[in-house]
Amino acid sequence: MPIIQALDRALKIMDLFDEYTTELKITEISARMELHKSTVHSLLKTLQMHGYINQDAETGKYKLGLKLLEKGQLMLQSLDIRTAARKHLVALSEQTGQTTHLVILDGKEGVYLDKVEGEKAAIRYSRIGRRISLHSSAVGKVLAAYRAKDEVDSLLRNYQFSKITDVTITSKDAFVNELNLVKHQGYSIDNEENEPGVRCAAAPIFEHNGSIVAAISISTLVSTVDDSLFKAYIALLQKEAEAISLTLGFRHVL
Repeated sequence: MPIIQALDRALKIMDLFDEYTTELKITEISARMELHKSTVHSLLKTLQMHGYINQDAETGKYKLGLKLLEKGQLMLQSLDIRTAARKHLVALSEQTGQTTHLVILDGKEGVYLDKVEGEKAAIRYSRIGRRISLHSSAVGKVLAAYRAKDEVDSLLRNYQFSKITDVTITSKDAFVNELNLVKHQGYSIDNEENEPGVRCAAAPIFEHNGSIVAAISISTLVSTVDDSLFKAYIALLQKEAEAISLTLGFRHVL
């Protein structure tokens, strides 16, 4: 199927922006896109006209426009899983004082769909829309563990097991063993594998046909939550995950 070159280029320009690169000069965009400055200028002006790109009047730098936020909110509102899980994320956070998350699978990564900041939490690395690796996170392990073997094989084909901390899983065999453990115990743990000092747990959320649709998680600091308390949090986590699954029509015993 043929693609529309101008549209493809415009979308790639928007992809240049992320949490680390919030503003860019036209010369930087031109260099990264390997396009002539005049071509980039026309694309930017079109995106700006529709509200997807803004230009700072003082610096001349470009950044993402509010139209993307507007469309993103519409998309989030249309996702039933987010609506079904919201009160349970809040309940879990209120019971524990910790930060809770709702994460879905997109490609070979997890994506934060919702988040409730806990009163006792000192963890700020997560945000709605951010992506997270499967092999280093509790949510990622859950999202992979409850899939059919062919789906897991597809996920892990050419997967990059990058080492994020000293204890991150860095091989396919070790990760597959971890997924088997997750299915056996019904939840997963990220024990400082994604960020030093941070320990997380996650549980699966199933829809009416028994397929995993998302994961709910709780993030804690190792320095303030001991093993006994963490175990109690996992029990609460599983209870809320089961409640969400029931809301979505899942009736099997987890």
